[in-house]
Amino acid sequence: MVTRSDGLAMGNDAPHTARIAEWCGFALMCLGMFMAILDIQIVATSLPAIQAALGISPEQMSWVQTAYLTAEIVAIPLTGFLTARLGMRWLFVGAVSLFTLASIGCAQSHGFTALIAWRVVQGFAGGTLIPSVFAAVFLLFPPRSQGLATTIAGVAAVLAPTIGPIAGGWLTQTLSWHWLFRVNIAPGVIAAMGAALALRHARHNLRHHRAIDLVALVLLAAALVSLQLGLKDAPTLGWDAPRVLALLAGAALCGVGFVWRTVRSPCPLVELRCFFDRNFAVGCVFSFALGFGLFGSTYLMPFFLGLVREHGPLRIGEIMLVTGVAQLLTAPLAVWLERRVEPRLLTAFGFALFAAGLLMSCRQTAQTDFHQMIAPQIVRGVAIMFCLLPPTRMALGRLPDALVPDASGVFNLMRNIGGAIGLALIDTTIFTRAAHEGAAIGDRLRAGDVATAVSIGIPRDSFLEQRGQPIDDFTVEMIRPLVEKAALVPAINAAWLLAGVLTAVTVLLVVFVRRVGREGDRAADQ
Repeated sequence: MVTRSDGLAMGNDAPHTARIAEWCGFALMCLGMFMAILDIQIVATSLPAIQAALGISPEQMSWVQTAYLTAEIVAIPLTGFLTARLGMRWLFVGAVSLFTLASIGCAQSHGFTALIAWRVVQGFAGGTLIPSVFAAVFLLFPPRSQGLATTIAGVAAVLAPTIGPIAGGWLTQTLSWHWLFRVNIAPGVIAAMGAALALRHARHNLRHHRAIDLVALVLLAAALVSLQLGLKDAPTLGWDAPRVLALLAGAALCGVGFVWRTVRSPCPLVELRCFFDRNFAVGCVFSFALGFGLFGSTYLMPFFLGLVREHGPLRIGEIMLVTGVAQLLTAPLAVWLERRVEPRLLTAFGFALFAAGLLMSCRQTAQTDFHQMIAPQIVRGVAIMFCLLPPTRMALGRLPDALVPDASGVFNLMRNIGGAIGLALIDTTIFTRAAHEGAAIGDRLRAGDVATAVSIGIPRDSFLEQRGQPIDDFTVEMIRPLVEKAALVPAINAAWLLAGVLTAVTVLLVVFVRRVGREGDRAADQ
């Protein structure tokens, strides 16, 4: 028998039982995180159904997603503060419970205002779930188990966007849009109750008094909200629009004010000391690039398949499932290699492979479909785990336990900011290039170019009959959708090229990373 410090006796199998409980608790934390990420994707695929059901105007519809993402991006960097005040266990239980409650509220909403209010609550709760899980990897487990734990969390984090379209399409078509939110209830209850029990003996449940700097909190929230809204409006209003410039300038000023205030504070809201570690700083850049490529690819595929190939949500989800399957099959290999190969080499390999997968999609045609998309998806799916596991360990693995929750929040925030900036730049690229390509196609059609007419779907004989004659309004309206669709293809290809080149350039940053020992070396340090 072993005697505890409180005088009670416990069996020799208690440590083993505690480890099993911690793994079960961690798995439930990953379930909660998975539901939070999945929620974004399944709602995105069914926005038209929600719009029709609630009578929401097209101009307001984007706020269903913007409200969630804005609240999430504010919550992510606060994870360290909330962990200190609530403890790891009760932060997760409280966040997943609030997320579940907000999901019920969304499902029961009968109007735009109620839905947006609940989406803000849902996004804030969901935003704390993601970094708390990645922090738990390094707080709950010894170095020899962190590779497996990171893989489980990583699979949950990147699988959700992959299966989101097919899940959202199936729920909407088979049941109703309400089930996009109701699907969170059962897993949320299970995760909250299970984690409350399984993590009750975890050593990082202690609460610490940590004063809140309200000025820093306001500056941080203002900076992130302004950035998110500015990036949302930039592609449609233009980057030089007064509203966009004002929002981005406000984000910059508030961001500088937050950093200045935080660096000088004896009780900082977010521990920026993490950036003194060079590996963490470089890891954040890798996280940013991964967000750019990951969010960008999961946006470009349904964009192309829906607008060019005219597939429905369910078919789009079926096509995109290839990435998730490749990712799952690669996960065991990634864990095995992560324990044996120097992280810098794995990171370089992962980002180079991911860049190749993005660039493989930049030569699509209007006829490109499932079979032509298999190879690029497999390459990207294989690469994702190598873009997530080594950089996460590289960024967080050597930091003191006290800094891990804050560092995890910042690390995950960089991925979200990378995704937000990436989507804004991708949309700008598509809209700008499509307008240019559409004008060029129109000029060639007016000049009587038969090859152009046939390539966009106009019958050869019909075009030859009309060539040289004035074009009436009816003909213009008939041809316009064909021109717009044809113009989208090179525009989307340009966006794929942008994402691929940025990811490829990021590989060069590996030379700035300090060498990190392999698993056995790190285990010896403990």
